[in-house]
Amino acid sequence: MNADTETTFGRPLWMVVLAAASIAAIGMGLRQVMGLYMVPVTETLGLGRESFALAIAIANLVWGLSAPFTGAISDKYGTGIVVVFGAVTTSIGLLLMYFAQTDVDLFLSGIFMGFGVAGAGVNAVVGAVGRAASPDDRSAAIASVGMGAGVGILVALPYSHLLIEQLGWQTSLLVLAATASVILLLAWPVSGKPEAEPELVSPQSLKEALSEAFRLPSFWLLNAGFFVCGFHVVFYGTHLPAFVADQGLSPEVGVWGLMIVGLGNLIGTYLAGQWGRHYSKRYGLSLIYLGRSFVFLGFLFLPITPFTVIALSGVLGLLWLSTIPLTSSLVAVFFGAKWMTMLYGIVFFSHQVGSFLGVWLGGAIYDRLQSYDAMWWISVVLGLVAAAVNWPIEERPVARLRADPAE
Repeated sequence: MNADTETTFGRPLWMVVLAAASIAAIGMGLRQVMGLYMVPVTETLGLGRESFALAIAIANLVWGLSAPFTGAISDKYGTGIVVVFGAVTTSIGLLLMYFAQTDVDLFLSGIFMGFGVAGAGVNAVVGAVGRAASPDDRSAAIASVGMGAGVGILVALPYSHLLIEQLGWQTSLLVLAATASVILLLAWPVSGKPEAEPELVSPQSLKEALSEAFRLPSFWLLNAGFFVCGFHVVFYGTHLPAFVADQGLSPEVGVWGLMIVGLGNLIGTYLAGQWGRHYSKRYGLSLIYLGRSFVFLGFLFLPITPFTVIALSGVLGLLWLSTIPLTSSLVAVFFGAKWMTMLYGIVFFSHQVGSFLGVWLGGAIYDRLQSYDAMWWISVVLGLVAAAVNWPIEERPVARLRADPAE
């Protein structure tokens, strides 16, 4: 990847990638730490885990519903305005959780936090990076953003755990709200209205882009696989600390487990970016989902000790956000870069429907069965399904672009 290449805004590619990765680090990191609040919040407010899980599920669904719209705004007017929106709404969501007294308050917090990560998560900045990088470098550049999100997870977990231990869960949320405001300082490098791309085919409207995408079977297969990705990662990221506590292990084991996920994600996302440059992206996705199924089987059949939690988390980390560079690059392969953020936002909505079901169903099943075993089995089966649906994807541009060497 030629990091010194200047983008259309006169900023070097490295600056755009670094800013986008930093935004994703904060936005995704703050999203990931919510699992640490499940036990203290529900115990303080006298609520069941399903109520807290539903608040996080609402955040993920709002994130998914908002992503196509923030993507369309980013594609038309620039990513900077979307990032500012994300920073402000994230801070509001965290403050609403600070003041929460009932489950309705938590749900309202979830709505704002969903808007926040829609504006300041990986999906919000992937288009800016995708437009700035050449087609050959796109997978690697987007992988760098995913790696930034992994660093955010790695740092945010011990940071938030320490704040909770030292200040209490409520005061810690004030510090996290202030942390979210740092995103405002990072909006400039990814700002600016995208320039029209030189095209050898007729310019495509938003309506035409949607119509073309919805007619492509491979687009729907990609959506189905990404639904499973969301189910897996948000269930695991939210419920692992509580699962660890149920096994009688120290809370630090859950924190370490999620930190190892973040560390493994750095390696896995980098490898996925390199894979996408040289090998079939659809086969890479199938292997990732198949690998996740084996990890979840480990939670059913291995003794749950600090070692197994950390080891399984490390393997899962390799398979965590490694789906993002492959999935988003396939969107660009199919349709080109012009409406990439918006179309990826639609695929991401499928991811967030899975996230909603994964986190909420985890809480609902636990409250009824006092066990997560059924969720591990569901995750295994869904991983196998996702591996199967990604395999037949046709990895080529739509007919409109096949004669256009610029795309």
